[in-house]
Amino acid sequence: MIDVAAVRADTPGCAQVVHLNNAGAALPSRAVVQTVVAHLEREAAIGGYEAATEAGERTEAVYDSVASLVGADRDEIAVVESATRAWTVWFSALRFAPGDRLLTHRVEYASNFLPMLQAAARDGAEIHVVPSAPTGEIDVDALAGMLDERVRLVALTHVPSQSGLVNPAAAVGAVTRAAGVPFVLDACQSAGQLPLSVADVGCDVLVATGRKYLRGPRGTGFLYVRRSYLDTLVPYGVDLRGAEWSAPSEYRLRPDARRFEHWERSIACVLGLGVAVDQALALGVDDIRMRVQQLAAGLRDRLARYSGIVVRDEGRERCGIVTFTVEGEKPGDVVARLRTRGINTYAIDASTARLDLGARAIDAVVRASVHYYNTDDELDRVVQVLAERR
Repeated sequence: MIDVAAVRADTPGCAQVVHLNNAGAALPSRAVVQTVVAHLEREAAIGGYEAATEAGERTEAVYDSVASLVGADRDEIAVVESATRAWTVWFSALRFAPGDRLLTHRVEYASNFLPMLQAAARDGAEIHVVPSAPTGEIDVDALAGMLDERVRLVALTHVPSQSGLVNPAAAVGAVTRAAGVPFVLDACQSAGQLPLSVADVGCDVLVATGRKYLRGPRGTGFLYVRRSYLDTLVPYGVDLRGAEWSAPSEYRLRPDARRFEHWERSIACVLGLGVAVDQALALGVDDIRMRVQQLAAGLRDRLARYSGIVVRDEGRERCGIVTFTVEGEKPGDVVARLRTRGINTYAIDASTARLDLGARAIDAVVRASVHYYNTDDELDRVVQVLAERR
């Protein structure tokens, strides 16, 4: 069980705001902040290259921590600047021909869908959207019926930014494995709030960020690539970290997932990511999931008591993201009103989720995303402020 009082005491931001924008960027712990600042101070004292060398063992340990989080081996992990960077650098290694099919779901995030649109325009690949079940998540039976020799990829967002649903990733992995089709899972919103095991999920690639439910620094993310799939991938735009310039006219890719990394990065932030992952592991991701889902369910129940407030979440399984609209008030205005009262939420508009919000005829939603350091008193405060205009 999570000691909420202790966690809040170790999170400076909890004394300043009611933070319900954890799906955007969660509040870091004091240890994460101190780790980042301490390394920056060390760079100032002895030099950036020298500080990086000094922190070499600690930096290497981050790969072990991330591998433990997702149940992978350390050579299957690349540490990069964001989930979007992870997705695009991996996707750049694929080559498509006219008629190749890319399967995805309507909750796909814009930054993942845009590279697929480029592949369609450039190479003639076809994007097909797998139907949803009546409760909103991907219809796994429909997916199984769409898999054939032309399918080059199945791309799935585990938890969408604009809804609280959880897609059945392991069920998708089971059918893609059986069909021999590569499967990439965007775990950007699930890493840190839901248990993740790449073996159980059956994905070939997984991407995630550090700043959301893992509570790491901004500018961090990671990429998992299954070892047996790695040798088929040659990323575009490698540099001297991802490859060795072995002869004047030759180069040799790294044999591990770090072929997807670039040499220049923030060592301070990488170290901060490692601390954040270790803290999540120490708390226990199962316990985190239990508390986050309990808080989110409590918020949905509170919101549903008020006429004019409509909870917009779908899915048989739901997580810590709660989305809603307020009658007669634009989501952006709701967010601004809450912020004046020290409550952080976020507005998601259709430009980031055209297939999902467009299909539901919703222009935008307010997103309130809880984390384990939130409290019932904070949730009461949110609905009280919202109700002031009812």
